[in-house]
Amino acid sequence: MSDEDGYTGSATLVVDGTEITADVDLRGYFQPIDGYYHWYGRVAADPKLTEAVGGRKKACEVRVGEHTAEGELSDPDPWGRYRLTGTSTPPFAVPKTLAEVEEATA
Repeated sequence: MSDEDGYTGSATLVVDGTEITADVDLRGYFQPIDGYYHWYGRVAADPKLTEAVGGRKKACEVRVGEHTAEGELSDPDPWGRYRLTGTSTPPFAVPKTLAEVEEATA
C-alpha cells in the first residue's frame, strides 16, 4: 500500500484563458509537517501546451471531471512533458474516510 494518491488520464488545462485537453499522470500526498496536501506529476507532450507555455513557468487551472485545482506548469523534460505541481485540494478524488481508503485498496 502506498501513502500516495493519484490520477492518470485526461485533464483540461486552462493556461491564459485557453483550454487544452491533455493526458496527465498525477500523484499526491499529505505532508504533516506543513499541513498541506501536495500534488505533482507530468503532462504528456502536446504542441498546443508547448505553444501556450513556451518553456516558462505558467499558472494554470487543472480540471478532471468535477474536480478543479490551481497549479503551476514548469520545466519541460527532454521529451516535451511539462511538470505540473500544486498545493492543497488536488484535481482528482482523494479518499477522505477510512471506508473510502479500504474501498480503494480492496
